Amino acid sequence: MRTFRRLLIPILGLLAITGIGTLGYMLVEDMSWLDAMYMTVITMSTVGYGEVAPLHPSGRVFTVVLIMGTVGTALYLFTDLAHTLVETSVQDLFRGKQMHTRIEKMRGHVIVCGYGRLGRIVVEELRASGMPMVIVESNPMHQPELSNLAVPYLIGSATVDDVLDQAGIDRALAIVVGTGSDPDNVYITLSARERNPDIRIHARGETDVAIRRLELAGAHQVVSAYKVGGRALAASILRPAVVDFLEIARPRIGPSVDLEEVVIAAGCALEGRSIEAIEKELRRVRIVALKRGDAAIELVPQSETRLEADDHLVVIGDSESLASIAARSTE
Repeated sequence: MRTFRRLLIPILGLLAITGIGTLGYMLVEDMSWLDAMYMTVITMSTVGYGEVAPLHPSGRVFTVVLIMGTVGTALYLFTDLAHTLVETSVQDLFRGKQMHTRIEKMRGHVIVCGYGRLGRIVVEELRASGMPMVIVESNPMHQPELSNLAVPYLIGSATVDDVLDQAGIDRALAIVVGTGSDPDNVYITLSARERNPDIRIHARGETDVAIRRLELAGAHQVVSAYKVGGRALAASILRPAVVDFLEIARPRIGPSVDLEEVVIAAGCALEGRSIEAIEKELRRVRIVALKRGDAAIELVPQSETRLEADDHLVVIGDSESLASIAARSTE
């Protein structure tokens, strides 16, 4: 917007001078609007072309006044316009280099492909959690909004291999494939899997065929926004209390209750301790699920179960207690 305003002032000034000169020649010399505008432009630009018709004395006086009153101003406005355009180009180039340098230093980040309605929600949640990410958006109209996010972004299609490489696909932890095109999402999933076999792929698919193909392409999770939204609406009718509880238990939603994932690090204070002992010590925490290795997730694990390194816990509790168990899982 700042650049637009800087460009708007000289443009409006040039249009105003052109309009005054055109109107003056039409009144003084009885010229057509086209001839009058032509005379005004060649006078302002000082190109030295000949007159469209011999001028009367009054026309010559008007031309002198136009030269004295507007040529210098017009040249200044032309110069300011050119300066603004060059300065903007240099700033864009510098910002682009800074962005690429910042992305090149990133490790373990998330790549979000598509900044539409789904992508905006994903970005909002990841930003609130402090997760580093890179946004890839093909529509340049979103660039002003992306610039205000203070998040690294690339304007380009994620179906282009170079764009994924610039986003650091080989160093990324996960990728969210959320464009509005099912074929593009399948192609991006295949490209991501080829470039980083270990990356976690979360994809959007709207048809049963697309969902099946995304899973075959290597996506770990495929979400249909319409199916998820429809099921949520039906659940709010059939089980409203459950839905209200799940909303409260969402991370950062609600005044006191959170639902978080905790990973047990090797040698930490929680390794080897039983679930019962941990819940007795942290009374406002409950471990509601345990994922160990390749085994299926265990809901409400046995209280005598002792935690091992790399266990993934789903824990519910107040924010303070969750922060405490998260700290102990890494110490």
